[in-house]
Amino acid sequence: MAQLGKIGGFAALYLGLAYAAGIGLFLVVLDLPSVTTAEQKLELVAANALVFHGMHLAIYVIFGVVLTAFVFALHESLKDVAPMSARFASVLGFIWAGLLIASGMVTIAGIDPTLRLMETDPSAAALYWSGIETVAEGVGLGQGEILGGLMTLIFSLAALRGGIFPKILNYLGIVVGMAGLVSVLPGLHDVAALFGITQMVWFIWLGAVFLRC
Repeated sequence: MAQLGKIGGFAALYLGLAYAAGIGLFLVVLDLPSVTTAEQKLELVAANALVFHGMHLAIYVIFGVVLTAFVFALHESLKDVAPMSARFASVLGFIWAGLLIASGMVTIAGIDPTLRLMETDPSAAALYWSGIETVAEGVGLGQGEILGGLMTLIFSLAALRGGIFPKILNYLGIVVGMAGLVSVLPGLHDVAALFGITQMVWFIWLGAVFLRC
């Protein structure tokens, strides 16, 4: 169990740091919110193709794989105090991980064809990339963090009832989960930013707790 806790701890730290890296790169360095037209997005991808490839690999594909290890470790920690909740939250977490991996792979697979098409028909390339973005965002639940929110909420409620982990950490998890659920509602998709920031803290804090066990 101690070894599983270490795995869960390192996995949680990776997840939290991946969030931080994604926020820093996409929101601060590349300033994606200011890139609105298809042509601007295409130019950004063309100028940073290797960065886009590497970051989608790290924060979607590898993130999804590491998330499965984290979910398994969390399940093992909670299965004795809340077996049904632990199983249900784990299933949600595994589905979420699979969709994140698929979303990242769709984006990565679309980069090279887009750049090749851009050499001969920039307008068609911009349209093609818009399609890639739409599919990747849909698969990756870009319009609301329902799976990640439910997973975090259920795990946190189970941990709170079972007296596992610090209470403040569990309350934070409940806030994270509620933010994820609210982000699904029409007009409130921007709440996903709050979900991402608070879940980043939750991951890192939980990772530290796992590693101290």
